[in-house]
Amino acid sequence: MATFLYKLGRLAFRRRHFVTLIWVALLTLAGVGAASAPTAASSSFSIPGTEAQRAFDLLEQRAPEASADGASARVVFKAPDGEKVTDPANKAAISKTVTALKSGSDQVARADDPFAAKAVSKDGTTAYASVTYKVTSMELTDDSRDALEKTTDKARTGGMTVEVGGDALQAMPHTGATEIIGIAIAAVVLVITFGSLVAAGLPLLTALIGVGIGVSSITALASALDLGTTTSTLAMMIGLAVGIDYALFIVSRYRAELAEGRDREDAAGRAVGTAGSAVVFAGLTVVIALVGLAVVNIPMLTKMGVAAAGTVAIAVLIALTMIPALLGYAGRKVKPMGEKGKRFARREAKAAAPAKENLGTRWARFVVRRPVAVLLLGVLGLGAAALPVTSLELGLPDDGSQPTSTTQRKAYDLIADGFGPGYNGPLMTVTDLKGVKDPKAEAAAVAKKVGGLDDVLTVSPPVLNKAGDTAIISVVPSSKPSGTETEDLVHAIRDEAETVKADSGADVMVTGSTAMNIDVSQKLNDALLPYLALVVGLAFLLLIVVFRSILVPLKAALGFLLSVLAALGAVVAVFQWGWLGSLFGVEQTGPIMSMMPIFMVGVVFGLAMDYEVFLVTRMREAYVHGESPTEAIVTGFKHGARVVSAAAVIMIAVFAGFIGSSEQMIKMIGFGLAIAVFFDAFIVRMAIVPAVLALLGRKAWGLPKWLDKALPNVDVEGEGLKDMTPPATGDRDGRREPVGA
Repeated sequence: MATFLYKLGRLAFRRRHFVTLIWVALLTLAGVGAASAPTAASSSFSIPGTEAQRAFDLLEQRAPEASADGASARVVFKAPDGEKVTDPANKAAISKTVTALKSGSDQVARADDPFAAKAVSKDGTTAYASVTYKVTSMELTDDSRDALEKTTDKARTGGMTVEVGGDALQAMPHTGATEIIGIAIAAVVLVITFGSLVAAGLPLLTALIGVGIGVSSITALASALDLGTTTSTLAMMIGLAVGIDYALFIVSRYRAELAEGRDREDAAGRAVGTAGSAVVFAGLTVVIALVGLAVVNIPMLTKMGVAAAGTVAIAVLIALTMIPALLGYAGRKVKPMGEKGKRFARREAKAAAPAKENLGTRWARFVVRRPVAVLLLGVLGLGAAALPVTSLELGLPDDGSQPTSTTQRKAYDLIADGFGPGYNGPLMTVTDLKGVKDPKAEAAAVAKKVGGLDDVLTVSPPVLNKAGDTAIISVVPSSKPSGTETEDLVHAIRDEAETVKADSGADVMVTGSTAMNIDVSQKLNDALLPYLALVVGLAFLLLIVVFRSILVPLKAALGFLLSVLAALGAVVAVFQWGWLGSLFGVEQTGPIMSMMPIFMVGVVFGLAMDYEVFLVTRMREAYVHGESPTEAIVTGFKHGARVVSAAAVIMIAVFAGFIGSSEQMIKMIGFGLAIAVFFDAFIVRMAIVPAVLALLGRKAWGLPKWLDKALPNVDVEGEGLKDMTPPATGDRDGRREPVGA
């Protein structure tokens, strides 16, 4: 691989005009596609293999009018203090608003009058009108949304409080200035690392081009592939982080090769052949982790993973081709590593007094002298951070998790105050009565049994479809949709359903958005261990090929588990317990997003292996070249610690930039990934890894002979480049110059 990538790097350096033109053309095409594509909205949500989805599919077959998945809006009216919505003036204003809602757009299927639908609170202060559309929220036109907003704005002029919930008005996520600050911090770190604006600008430029192509492609395909609004945000988050890091590693290796006196074309080729090999394998681990999300069998999660994986693949390709091309344009503006002036360091300088060891070298020597103490301190510290995981509660966000400034959240609170929290997430029981002797009597018996369960506020009379073989019963819990009591109620109904089926043959199922959220949480929990086994297993095999060792990949996987558990503990402490919540803009504590654990496992594992590959391949390179295991650790830190630290700080800054998002899911993922990178890079890779390697000694790099022969030689260390690399000449721009000229 190193030989192939070496040739690719040199080719891109020589044909830089052609390579740059290709990437600019791809960016332009993707941008045009995104500009002409319809705006993405919330993607349709389905969870194959669950009871909630099975019930929904049954409704589509037998009562399509009840299963319509069109957009919906709940317009909530609150009378002024001292008044009631049933007062003549207020009642007339509400009825007028409902009429305007019906005629406001031809996409409106119906708008229910709250007085006819008995949607008025007991104290008479609050009412709500349900608006149903003929199309999904993704297909809803801007004119329809504008009509809804204008109608509700006009209703507010009479003194009533009017707010809108539901998915018809999407609360579009925004990140504000924090994302820009994150990129600015990344730029500062790059400048400090390289000491040059040009060298620092290359990783930023290529990362932005890669993310631009990836996100624009996602936007262009959003409508056709039913991609949600968060898909592009997550792809941008991960693409920016890995794009900057991958380019950083190659540019750093290029400067190191220049410092050895190589000409620029050869240095570019060698940087791509060595650091580029590590980039390929690091990118593969990230792609495996993201694409592996498909095993969960939740289409939305699969799409998010594949989209983000595509952006990572673009980042790898750009790092391997566009970086050497841009290095060719930069010429002498990108200086050799360690150069202080305009000259190369002369070879005679080796005979001078040894220079002061850098911080990475000093830290590595400290760790190898006290490996047991460092190992225990690191493991105990991460273990303490992971303790809150024992209190982990999972759920999916609803309007109650929206910022308090949004109309969706205000409508949610008005409903909870006026009617009860359960009205924000009613359950729908669907009873299959096919083959039952007396369907009406059986449906009434089911409603009575459900009404007698704990935490049930109200139960509607059964509504049968035209064929009389399916009954729908609406159940309003006493607790909020995300509460554990509501989850217990869903399980209680399903337990009761088993008895009903045994007695009469009727099949009772629970569906609705609340039940779907509960089912998806359970499905994610059940898939976590198989997913972990698949992803870690595949990456373990990949790392065996890279490091030609059993213990090194095993240590890498165990270290990852420590860092991801510690990160999940921190997420629970902030977003569920509320510790330092105000610092991170957490307005509402509650259950952790149910896809957070499995998503963090996938993404953090891929990113953790980045640092493992980049840091430990330098150690293996030194060991293969004859150094002792201890000195190989020190050499790996000497060349890699500064760059890996810079890469980690950049990744933390980029992820932390998304903490400012108004979307709770994006905020939580940004915080979780940022803290996970901190734990993994600075505690696991920088402390625990060298401590374990120091304790293992030569055993760390051992591999059974039969396995060594069976494994392909990918040559990440670049051994095969020795015979191909031209002799060092001090060439700076492709022109031959004497050393020290």
